Amino acid sequence: MRDEEQNLIEEFDAPYNRKIKLESIIHESGMVMLRMHIREGRRFTIMDLDAETAKKLGQHILTWAEAKT
Repeated sequence: MRDEEQNLIEEFDAPYNRKIKLESIIHESGMVMLRMHIREGRRFTIMDLDAETAKKLGQHILTWAEAKT
């Protein structure tokens, strides 16, 4: 078992019956990461992102979404 604290940020549905879950993870060492789960049927993709990477990803997603609306 991992020595980490997991705190749910958000869960939501995405197109094509996908589900996305975001968690804040605090490792025993104190390192904090954003864990992103993407579920596509039986397939799971799990990524841990540091704050800088999460910020960069979020900015790119927001820029794209604003251009499409």
